Amino acid sequence: MKKQSSNRQYNFPDADLYLQCVERIKYAKRDIQQFENYGYDLERLRKFKAMCDKFRELPDDDELVGDQMVTTEKKYQAAEELKAAIRSLMTRVAMKYSNRSGRYRKFGTAKMGDMTDAQLIFCGRRVVRVARQQIDFLAETGLNEQVIGRVVKATQAFEKSVNIQQDKVADRDISVERRVEQGNKLYDELITLSNIGKDIWAEKDPVKYENYCIYESNNEQKKARKAKESTS
Repeated sequence: MKKQSSNRQYNFPDADLYLQCVERIKYAKRDIQQFENYGYDLERLRKFKAMCDKFRELPDDDELVGDQMVTTEKKYQAAEELKAAIRSLMTRVAMKYSNRSGRYRKFGTAKMGDMTDAQLIFCGRRVVRVARQQIDFLAETGLNEQVIGRVVKATQAFEKSVNIQQDKVADRDISVERRVEQGNKLYDELITLSNIGKDIWAEKDPVKYENYCIYESNNEQKKARKAKESTS
């Protein structure tokens, strides 16, 4: 059964989540005696901080997208090199056979510019196979193993670049999923800590109570600010 992708439980950036967690941990350390009355001790606080540190070290999406873009650019370059190698070989085939002939069509290079990655890989392999079958007939055009070998190497290089790019796409998907899962765990712990903090100071100290309030968006922060200003 396919695992369902996780959804973010918070609606602010990961960097803000981390900073909010670190800030609340600082307040909880200050109030640790009161927190212990809720069974929330210093050890749990340390584990929470360790989770924050682990979360901070996860690669963000900009970094992952950058890596993916680099591999995609290399794939495009490898594709152009393969197409160039195939065209060089097909120029020699066209010297011997009409490009409307069955012998020419057998190479299957029509509309090469519109081929998918998989189609282009198969095209490269087919060109090599057919060229070797007809190498004796095409020798007078300069077709030899060196020309064919260029297509072989270019096909292998392109296939490798495609696999690397697909791996990077998969790595990004996995990393995003991991980041969401870790972020949700942090958020859950942040909510627990903040609720305890608010309960501790609700009837005692409005400033310390405010220390544990979480505003999940700029809009909410603006609302809170306006409400505060209206009562002052």
